[in-house]
Amino acid sequence: MRRLETAVLVSLLSALCLSSCKLWNSILHDEEVVAKVGNNMLYRSDVLKVVPPGIPEEDSLHLAMQYINSWASDMVYLEIAEKELSKEQKDVSKELETYRRSLLKYRYEQLYVNERLDTAVTAAEVEDYFRQHEEDFRLQRPIVRARWMKILPESPDYETLKDLMSSAEEGVWDVDMAAYPSADRFRDCSGTWVDSEMLAREMDTDLQALLPLRPGGFIETPAGDGRRNVAYIVAVMDAGGIPPVEFCTQRIEDIIISSRKHHLTSSLEQELLKDARDKGKFVIY
Repeated sequence: MRRLETAVLVSLLSALCLSSCKLWNSILHDEEVVAKVGNNMLYRSDVLKVVPPGIPEEDSLHLAMQYINSWASDMVYLEIAEKELSKEQKDVSKELETYRRSLLKYRYEQLYVNERLDTAVTAAEVEDYFRQHEEDFRLQRPIVRARWMKILPESPDYETLKDLMSSAEEGVWDVDMAAYPSADRFRDCSGTWVDSEMLAREMDTDLQALLPLRPGGFIETPAGDGRRNVAYIVAVMDAGGIPPVEFCTQRIEDIIISSRKHHLTSSLEQELLKDARDKGKFVIY
């Protein structure tokens, strides 16, 4: 009788312990495990963080599987490394400290720069920089001023619109095109220089297929949906030439702002070192 009571008590304690373990695990991870490598668990919530809401189910599954496989690969490598590497080889404290210092330095520099950076660039500054560095902006490929559209070739408006493209004044074509619903994706860059590669992308082709570009000429390419891309070339500046400053403005503004950032970070480093020396914090023996 005593042996039976003992067995029942052990069973009850075991069941209670198992129930408590399950309850504790549920409290910690009250969700579905989607993958496991050794003792490492990947939970459904972790996977959902990398899957954007609202995308098609097939895309969601693809992203989820990519993440799961990548996670599993990392865990497999980690387990092997833990077993095969020596204690010294597994000690990454120095590397982590170096990375920590580098990351904190970078974050403070970003804070410092963002609080002080002047992002306004005047036209005079752009002009001055361009005059001093003209050779840096010599064209690697042609730039164009053009108008283009996408249209069904059998449209009754086809030839009319081509005539309009070649005769319309700058800024007028967009207004006139609104009266012709058979064409879409029309754009007027007759008053602005654009990169010929950008025009090639708009024409659903590559740059070589557009060459040679000639002012006053038409270019036509298939759009892939039964329509045709039609472009009228207003003007061309060939590769090797110096473009007008307005074509380079955005690039020059980026260069000037980048230079200001570099100056700020360099001066910050010098100021901090000087301050540390003045206060006796930085001493060379």
